[in-house]
Amino acid sequence: MQQFKNYTGSVYGGLGHLLYAYSQAKGLAISEKLEQVQNLERFDFCLWRDLLTDIEQQIQIAALGLDIAEYVQPKHLGIIAYIALSCNTLGEALYRYHDFHRLVYDGSSLQVNIQDNYLAIGWGDIPLHLTTQLTHETAIALMVQFLKHFMEFDDIHVYEVHFVHPAPKNITLYEQYFRCKVRFSQPVSQIIVPLQELAKPFHQGDQTLQHLLLQQAHALLDKLPNSTQLDHRLQQAILTGLQKNLYQIESIAKQLNMSVRQLQRHLQQQGTTYQQRMQEVRHLLAEQYLKNQHLSLQEIALLLSYSEQSAFQRAFKKWTGMTPQQWRQQQYA
Repeated sequence: MQQFKNYTGSVYGGLGHLLYAYSQAKGLAISEKLEQVQNLERFDFCLWRDLLTDIEQQIQIAALGLDIAEYVQPKHLGIIAYIALSCNTLGEALYRYHDFHRLVYDGSSLQVNIQDNYLAIGWGDIPLHLTTQLTHETAIALMVQFLKHFMEFDDIHVYEVHFVHPAPKNITLYEQYFRCKVRFSQPVSQIIVPLQELAKPFHQGDQTLQHLLLQQAHALLDKLPNSTQLDHRLQQAILTGLQKNLYQIESIAKQLNMSVRQLQRHLQQQGTTYQQRMQEVRHLLAEQYLKNQHLSLQEIALLLSYSEQSAFQRAFKKWTGMTPQQWRQQQYA
């Protein structure tokens, strides 16, 4: 544990907006520290912990993290929320959450284990003195609340929830919220879900991502005046595929009910290739995303299915002759 002695993780700036919205709703005083993080893309995990503690001292209610989670919106979680909204099952959403959770909550590493018929998702590694019950319960409650309210997954069945900190006076509040057994003073803070839950489909009650993709698809089609209905469907398939990291030609052809050879032949007749078309989509999307100053370059790279931010930066410079930072600065000069 020695390597974590001077640990300085970070959280997504949208969590600061969540605390601001919560404080306003509850009529709490907005501290100078909370004001200062409103324009930050990310801020220090220890500051996040201190902001939570400041609110706790003002409002003094039990299970505060569960109450704060009630106010979460997709914008507070950033790009990971919109990626989750494109998923078809709980298992796929949790897989994406595992991949990208540090974009939202870098306060502790995420550990995923399968034991018997259960999947355990745990937050660990950080020394106990750098965390509080409030930081841990907020992290778990935000994930559960998002699944319930934006994925229309109200019937989610959690087996148990564990916390490393000692039990508070009213454990019942936690068991009513998570609808399962909640244990305290455990080795790791974690949520345990039966494996069969992972196959449950989402009803997609919140269509934010689909609306965004359709808008982008239409904007892209406007730039292709000679497009056909198949081109329209191809654009949408690539857009959706990039969100899910399933954008290879085999996956796209399957979505279009075509063979890879049929799709390649269609593109060849238009004097292009799948790789060229996919890069065109990436280029146009990149410019749209860069116009949104709330999206970091790392988040844009993930949205475009680049494994590394540096790969996105190289591709963008090839497209435009400028780095993404230079292009963004030029837009707001």
